[in-house]
Amino acid sequence: MGKIISLVNQKGGVGKTTTSINLSASLAALGKSVLLIDLDPQGNTTTGVGINKADIEKSIYDVLTNMCTIEEAIIKTKYKNLYVIPATINLAGLDIELFEKSRNDDTFSKGNQLKEHLGSVTSRFDFIIIDCPPSLGVITTNALTASNSVIIPVQCEFFALEGIMQLLNTIMITQKSLNPNLDIEGVLLTMLDSRTNLGFEVVDDIRKFFKERVYNTIIPRLIRLTEAPSHGEPIIAYDPKSRGSEAYLNLAKEVIERNG
Repeated sequence: MGKIISLVNQKGGVGKTTTSINLSASLAALGKSVLLIDLDPQGNTTTGVGINKADIEKSIYDVLTNMCTIEEAIIKTKYKNLYVIPATINLAGLDIELFEKSRNDDTFSKGNQLKEHLGSVTSRFDFIIIDCPPSLGVITTNALTASNSVIIPVQCEFFALEGIMQLLNTIMITQKSLNPNLDIEGVLLTMLDSRTNLGFEVVDDIRKFFKERVYNTIIPRLIRLTEAPSHGEPIIAYDPKSRGSEAYLNLAKEVIERNG
């Protein structure tokens, strides 16, 4: 059975999407079969692996609203071992739709849709990576309910720990009420500017707070990493010899080791 990992942080701009794309591509490059699920209405993960939104016939929105099966929404990317379920802007209204449905139907659980659908494909993949939106709404609850664990990307900047307690509280609520087996897979330090002392101070703070849960790999702040998605490529395809490519391959190896 594949390991289902959500990338979660309600703060935007911390490297969730960049990590979803590049961790998935790196795991695939290391021989693992990977399904990448884009749960962000902006759909940046979708375009970041080279999928043209104009070509999308079925999306994760169609899956979660029972308009198609999950198998029908899976797209094979041009990268070996890497598959994606794309997102479109339709996803933006899903929170409200699910909330309304649960209000009108006592038997309907608005946090369970993704879990129900994933059951039929989990055995096909080694890893299922879910890119969550920058919020703690119903869509993110769906991801947490369906997941075995979460990776929390944390930016190496001054307010890094701000909001983390709220996120940890959401994870605890999900554990109690919806998914008792949910675990923190790891905490990933992102966007480290090695020219400043502040970045390294934040690294120390995060390591003190989360201890052994923090990955050894730190993702540097690099122009090449921000350029790659606009070309529809993960960093290992866009610039295989870059420090960004090396960092994400190292992260993928750590993820594999922790799940060995």
